[in-house]
Amino acid sequence: MRFDILTLFPEMFSGPFDHSMIKKASERGLIDIHVHDIRRFAHGPHHVADDYQYGGGPGMVMKPEPIFEAVEHALSFHEHPVPVVLLSPQGRLFDHGMAQEFAQEPGLALICGHYGGVDERVRTSLATCDVSIGDYVITGGELAAMVVVDAVARLVPSVVGSETSVYEDSIATGLLQHPIYTRPPEYRGIKVPPELLSGNHGEIARWRREQSLLRTWTLRPDLLAKALLSQEDLDFLRRQGYEKD
Repeated sequence: MRFDILTLFPEMFSGPFDHSMIKKASERGLIDIHVHDIRRFAHGPHHVADDYQYGGGPGMVMKPEPIFEAVEHALSFHEHPVPVVLLSPQGRLFDHGMAQEFAQEPGLALICGHYGGVDERVRTSLATCDVSIGDYVITGGELAAMVVVDAVARLVPSVVGSETSVYEDSIATGLLQHPIYTRPPEYRGIKVPPELLSGNHGEIARWRREQSLLRTWTLRPDLLAKALLSQEDLDFLRRQGYEKD
C-alpha cells in the first residue's frame, strides 16, 4: 500500500517512520511511504505557499495552487484512484472503522493543513474527505498524518507479525482489551490471576471476555453501549450491576 503525504514540513517525518513496525513493513515492501514538500510546487521565486485570507482575520492560509499541484503529482504514481484526505479539525472523527476502510484501498494521499487552515477550494474540489483525529487543536496536520498512517499500515496484511493480535486489540473488537500479563507469575507481591495459569483454555477465554466487559464498562461505557453483546455478556454485566439502556 502506498501512502503519499503532502506537507510544508517534510523533515517532521524523518523519525517516526524510520523505526519499529513501520520501518520493517517498508523494508519488506508491504507499504511505501512518500513525503512531498508542498513548497516545491509553490509559484514564484520565493516559493510562497501561504497568504492572508480574504475578508481579513488572523492566521495565514495555505494557497490552493501548490496543494493541487503537489497532490496531482503524487496521484500520478497511482494506477487507480485513491482517497485524498484533508487532515482537519472539521473532519469526520478518525476511528478503527475508518482505518479498516482505508486499509482496503490501494493507497492514500494525506494533505497536512497548517497555519490558519487551507483554502476552501482544496476541501471542496480536491480532497475526497476531511478527517480529524480528535476534538482538540494541534499545530498542523503532520502529527495527525502519522497517526493515520500508523493505524492503517498495521491493518495491511503481514505488517503485524501476529495477524490475530490486530483483531484482538482494544477498540478493534468493539471493547477494550482484557488485562494482559507475562513472567514472572508474582512481582512485588502482585500475582498473575490464577485463571491465566490454569491451562484451561475455556476458563481463560471466559475470564478474558469478562474482564474486557468490565474494563469497557468502567473506562469507556460509551463503547459498551454500542457493542454487540451476547446474552451471556449481558447476564454477566447485570450481575455486576450494569443495566443496558
